[in-house]
Amino acid sequence: MLSPAELFDVSDKVVVVTGGSRGIGEMIASGFVHAGARVYISSRKADACEAVAAELSEHGVCVSAPADLSTLEGVRSLVKQVGEAEERVDVLVNNAGITWGAPLEEYPDDAFDRVFALNVKSVFHSTVQFLPMLRAAATPEDPGRVINIGSIEGLRVPDWENYAYPASKAGVHMLTRHLAHRLASESITVNAIAPGLFPSRMTAFVSSDPEAAAAVEQAVPLRRWGRPEDAAGAAIFLASHAGSYLTGAVIPVDGGVATHG
Repeated sequence: MLSPAELFDVSDKVVVVTGGSRGIGEMIASGFVHAGARVYISSRKADACEAVAAELSEHGVCVSAPADLSTLEGVRSLVKQVGEAEERVDVLVNNAGITWGAPLEEYPDDAFDRVFALNVKSVFHSTVQFLPMLRAAATPEDPGRVINIGSIEGLRVPDWENYAYPASKAGVHMLTRHLAHRLASESITVNAIAPGLFPSRMTAFVSSDPEAAAAVEQAVPLRRWGRPEDAAGAAIFLASHAGSYLTGAVIPVDGGVATHG
């Protein structure tokens, strides 16, 4: 039986976090860095990516690998950057994503194209393109790991008008299950985290208004916003020995919001 420290050990694992320069992606990347992993973060904005990588490198190993993952060419660029330095990838965290809110009858057609390109297609392309490096890391005892970042809004109807984003995250959840079924025989697990309310650029329209932030917080059964350790802890669990027998799962990390139905 492994000790608790061994059970959750991710030290020396090679971890790629897309959208790792801000929000939940940065929280997860920071958690892995502090836990001793070698972490590569990707972001469309090179300056932001390099700044966060430099900051996190004060606590361990974090490398900037900027790329626009809304295109297949951008995904291949990221894989090339990581492949030039590493022979394997133990953990791929598909976090990059965007949102778009607008009233029903004003919702722009191109919003669906942009949101689905990054939120769904990039998850598929990143997983496929990183497969050789994931296979190089995978063993039956310690599988390769793919962790997709979905959303509680992919499990329940949101309280605001935002049509493409929830639909895209529901797609991520089903894609997670499909990929998990396909890759299980190759000792690669695929799971999703469905975050609820976390402080990020996407939720700034709420968090910047103290009255609105307090009202939204009261709608969360645990009566608080998510914290960095909540996001990082779920990801580290899925990447560690503790999570090695879990695949095809969508885990709500939402303070109980999903219990509302």
